[in-house]
Amino acid sequence: MRKIKWPVLALLLVAPSLFAGPGYVVRSNDLMDEPYRDANAIMALDEGISVEILKRKGGWLKIEVDGKTGWARMSKIRKGKASAKPDSGTEAKGVLALASGRAGTGNVVSATGVRGLSEAELKEAEFNRTEIEKMESFTVNKAKAGDFAHTGKLTARPVDFLPDTVE
Repeated sequence: MRKIKWPVLALLLVAPSLFAGPGYVVRSNDLMDEPYRDANAIMALDEGISVEILKRKGGWLKIEVDGKTGWARMSKIRKGKASAKPDSGTEAKGVLALASGRAGTGNVVSATGVRGLSEAELKEAEFNRTEIEKMESFTVNKAKAGDFAHTGKLTARPVDFLPDTVE
């Protein structure tokens, strides 16, 4: 147990700095004062400008640019330095990968994964009867669901229920 504890502790101490470092804006967007869509915009971020990445929170990166610190969507910022123009070899490889139908094989693909709602978002949630009614309007009865399944040539399969208690 002790052998595992020290490497894990070291990793936890280093983990916050893994996102720190230089970066650049890949798509124009705004620098926000908080990591929320409806936060106040501090300034516009133009495509290609250099930023300093400070930390990550969910799908947001805290960055510093022109002496101002704020938050930007992780999908709009890339780590590393922006190159003025990609070399022709890189462009040709990309085109050939698309043409061959193997664009995803062996190539780096960017994806942003975010889990659920933050504690602050859950605390700010308010009851919205209109949205509840909208959600309930999507329900269908068994006959309508069966007709839909029949039209789509779906077949019934037995599925075991989950146990009432977790052991």
